[in-house]
This record gives sequence, C-alpha cells and structure tokens, in this order.
Amino acid sequence: MKSTWWRGRRAPLVLAAVLLAVLATLAIVLSGPGETGQAAPPQVTAQAATSTTPPSGAPVPEPAGEAVAEGLPKVDPLSIDVPKIEAKSSLVPLGLNADNTVEVPPITRPMQAGWYVHGPTPGEVGPSVILGHVDGNKQKGIFFRLKELAPGDKVSIARKDGKTAEFAVTKVERVAKDKFPTDAVYGDTTEPELRLITCGGVFDKASNNYLDNIIVFARLIAR
Repeated sequence: MKSTWWRGRRAPLVLAAVLLAVLATLAIVLSGPGETGQAAPPQVTAQAATSTTPPSGAPVPEPAGEAVAEGLPKVDPLSIDVPKIEAKSSLVPLGLNADNTVEVPPITRPMQAGWYVHGPTPGEVGPSVILGHVDGNKQKGIFFRLKELAPGDKVSIARKDGKTAEFAVTKVERVAKDKFPTDAVYGDTTEPELRLITCGGVFDKASNNYLDNIIVFARLIAR
C-alpha cells in the first residue's frame, strides 16, 4: 500500500527561487495508536506561509531566556533530548530521495529521529529541521508526545564538536496537511532556530492517514 507522508523543501539550489511543493510517495505501513487496522503516515504538504492554520488554544507567553543571535559553526548533530516528553534519540542524516523529496527516518525504527542535512545544522543561524514518527511498526514513535510541548519547554541537541545547543520552544502548531507552512518552516531566519515535525491530528481510516501535522518552533537560548 502506498501513501504520502512528507513534502519538504527542495535542495539549497532553489533557495533563491519560489518555494515549490514536492511530492513524497512512500510504500510505508504504520499502525496508528488505537487503530485496529494498518495505517500509513500522513502527508506533509508544502504550501505558502499565508496558509498556516493558527495554533489551537489561547495565546501563551513567550518562553523565558534570551535568544542567541550569533550561531554556532556548521557541525553535525549527534542526538536530541526533549525532557518534558521523555524523547531521546540519536540523529540520523536525512537527505533527498531520487525524486528530490525529503527522506524520513526508517519506519521500522519509530523511535529514531533524523535531521535534514540540506538545511542549517542545529545551532547555526537559520532553521534546522528534525523529523520523527508519531508511531510506526505498531509502536509509539519518538515524537508521539510532541503535541504536548508548550512555549518555554527545552530541547537539547548534542553536537559532534562537544557543544550542546539548547533551544526553547516558542510555539506549537497543528496544521492541516494541505496547508503546510513551507516558508515558516524552511524560510531564512536571522537567528538559530529549530523545527520539530511529526504527524498528528485525526486518523482517517479511509485514507490510512493522519490529517494534520504537528510543528514545534524553537529558538537557540544557550550554546
């Protein structure tokens, strides 16, 4: 059974051009929490930032801690730790598939997270992107509880240079898969930032997909 899960940004050569949606079609089968049948992961569809669905719930204050405007050198990350949701994982590099779509962590290892190698590394100026499954292979995934994060929660990324980039969450969005905010996720920033992405929302048995995506935005506060 084929399904679509991730539409990401094209390689850096297109950064100066208009952001285009890319289609990922993966032959992956999941079992969603509470579902009796087999389910495929949801699609993340790239659209303009103006299509972003506002986060649900009442406004919350900005996280404590000053943002770090000056970034770290480009160094590969080793692991991620999100204490509030007890999410710890090594980070595997995720590049582009043959059809120029973004790779995802192996579905047979749902507790494995990965980082997008064609973007900034965590701690560099710009948005670093880390992907993880909400579930897979009939098990909970590394980002099963990602939706529980709130502004102020901490995310730590260990790097190969021995440094740890500390981020604070600024906002959490649940976005319909056909309104994925490409510019907001991948667009250039003046400070080091982080994006954590997984699937979420209602599980649609008819399409074997989750209908939404959970996107966590964070900024560097210590290095």
